[in-house]
This record gives sequence, structure tokens and C-alpha cells, in this order.
Amino acid sequence: MKFDPSIVLKNWDLLAQGLLLTLKYTIYTCAIGLAIGLFVALLQLTPWRLVRWIGRIWVEFFRNIPLLVLLLWTYYAMPIFLQIQVAKETAGILGLGFYASGFYAEILRAGVQSIDRGQTDASLALGMSYIQRMRRIILPQALRRMVPPLVGQTIMQLKNTTLLSVLTIPDLLYQASYISSFTYRPMEVYTVIGIVFVLILFPLSALSRQFERKEAA
Repeated sequence: MKFDPSIVLKNWDLLAQGLLLTLKYTIYTCAIGLAIGLFVALLQLTPWRLVRWIGRIWVEFFRNIPLLVLLLWTYYAMPIFLQIQVAKETAGILGLGFYASGFYAEILRAGVQSIDRGQTDASLALGMSYIQRMRRIILPQALRRMVPPLVGQTIMQLKNTTLLSVLTIPDLLYQASYISSFTYRPMEVYTVIGIVFVLILFPLSALSRQFERKEAA
């Protein structure tokens, strides 16, 4: 069978719609993951053991549960156990956002703890509170070290959105499956999907490596 890329060109509108939806979900879930991850990271950095354990449990739970299980549980099990009706779009955003928060939290925690202890001691000597020293002293310095792993996790998050197709959300992979179902040409369709992901993710990977080189210099 001859490779025929025209199959994809004839249905490019569907793939474009799926790509836009994939990018939208990536942005939403990364924002949620970063916001929750920062909060959880700060919980783990507090001097109170109980609070640290709450943050630790959150991280370990969402880092160790398979994403597919989390998405299916959020959509199908929450209405049963919590009597809450969840739209598939909401379930997808929550599942991906919570999953990402566990990884972002660890990146942020490690970045903060990489700052020399003397910075904290100096801020304490100035009479700064925990929130003040985090906001003014620690986090601005740690952010430079966090950028490469944060970019790497964002790349993973974009690839994780392909699992949204199990909830029948018409993302890029779902549209690819739909096109393959009536064209019977999955090779052409999935090859183009792979190329699209490479074109999007390669610049992000290059950006991450550039930040790593600057930090090491």
C-alpha cells in the first residue's frame, strides 16, 4: 500500500481543531498544576510536621497513580461516590491538573531547597516572615534553577493530553482516530500526528537545554 499524505490534507480541518483543543487543555492544566503545585511545595517546606505530611501525601498520591486511572475515576467514579456530576471536559482538566501538580510540587520544592541556607538565615535576621522571605528572597532565586525541569514537565503534560481521547474529548489524538476510522489509513494519520508533536516539542526541548547551559555557566 502506497503512503498517501493527501488523506491527511483532506481532513486537516479536523486535525487543526484537535490541535487547538490539545493546546488549550495543556495551558489550562499546566496553570492548575503550577498553582496547586506551588501551594503543596510550600506546605512541604513549612516547619510544621503535620502540614509537611499533608503536602507529602498529596505528592505521592498523584505522582504514583496512573494518569489513565485518574482520568477515568474522575469522570466515572466521582458521580457515584460523591454524587457530583462532572462534565468530561471538567474531568479532563481536573485529572490532568491534579496529576501535574504532584510533579510540579516536587520541582518547586527541590528548587527552593537548592538555595543556600545562608539566604534563609539572612532573611530571618532581617525579621522577615515565612511568606516574605519566600516571596522576596528564596523564590526569585530558585526560579532560575527551576526553569529547565518545569519546561520538561510541561512537555510531558502536552503529551499526556493524548489520554483525553478515552473520555471522548476531541483532542488531536481523538481526531486522528476518527479520521482513521473512515479513511482506513492510520499510517498516514498517525505519522503526521507524530510530526506535529515533534514540531511543537522540539523548540521547547531546545529552550530547556539553553536554560540548563546558562545555569551551568
